[in-house]
Amino acid sequence: MTRHDANLDINWLLGGFDPITLQKLNSKAEMLSRIDNKYVVPRSALQRLVPALATEFDILDISNRRAFTYDTRYFDDAEHSAYFQHHQGQRKRFKVRMRRYVDAEISFLEVKVKAARGRTQKYRLPADGALDGRLCDGSMDFVRQTYSGQYDQPFDYDLRQALDMRYRRITLVAKSGGERMTIDTDLRFRTKNGTRVVGTDVFVVEAKSALGRGFADIVLRQGKQRPISKCSKYCIGMAATGAVDRFNLFQPAMRKLGLIETGAAARQPTDNRIDLCKPIPGLAAIKAA
Repeated sequence: MTRHDANLDINWLLGGFDPITLQKLNSKAEMLSRIDNKYVVPRSALQRLVPALATEFDILDISNRRAFTYDTRYFDDAEHSAYFQHHQGQRKRFKVRMRRYVDAEISFLEVKVKAARGRTQKYRLPADGALDGRLCDGSMDFVRQTYSGQYDQPFDYDLRQALDMRYRRITLVAKSGGERMTIDTDLRFRTKNGTRVVGTDVFVVEAKSALGRGFADIVLRQGKQRPISKCSKYCIGMAATGAVDRFNLFQPAMRKLGLIETGAAARQPTDNRIDLCKPIPGLAAIKAA
């Protein structure tokens, strides 16, 4: 299991890059339509790769802050249709979430769907700062219109709160534009079943580019890191907290994150859940509704 220390120094990751503002970052690579490759990278490996990445990427800097806290609430129906569509690799699938950018104090309702050739398409709508347990009528209209516009069929899912998540994110953008990286650590997942915490000695890295073969992918593969095809944070959180009982396709990513035991107990997530009746440091902003 990875070591967790929310105060662990990450200056080695933040200090080597030239800064870029949010406005300039979005003008270079907003990346609402892209191909994502996800990697689970241990601290020691990422430290070795930072110098090469710093030659080609800038880091998002807002008011001298470079690591940002994200609170996200995912919505699914009672049958966990969004989860199982992803687990089964269905071409027509969706994710609906309310994301709060804690440091910037802004929120968006986000809908992710799959377009042609495996491309991820994200649509979002500005929202208020509350992470409510149900979506309002206006939000549901946005979800339905987005889904039906993408797949030409009605959205017949009764959505409700499924998973709360918090993590710290570092965002990099290629100096030449057209490519973005996100580096997430200190992940915390919460469902009605319990809470799971991933240590800060491991990072979920997403390389996002138009063709899925960007400079970041080259550097990561040269550093002997391989993409993991099943590394949805939503699905991993649902499996790790025991909200679903089928998660075999996510086991490789869960094992790298220290969320699943190896050997004889490899089918079951490790049992480090936290009693929901007790206060959970760092999760006050995403209490279950």
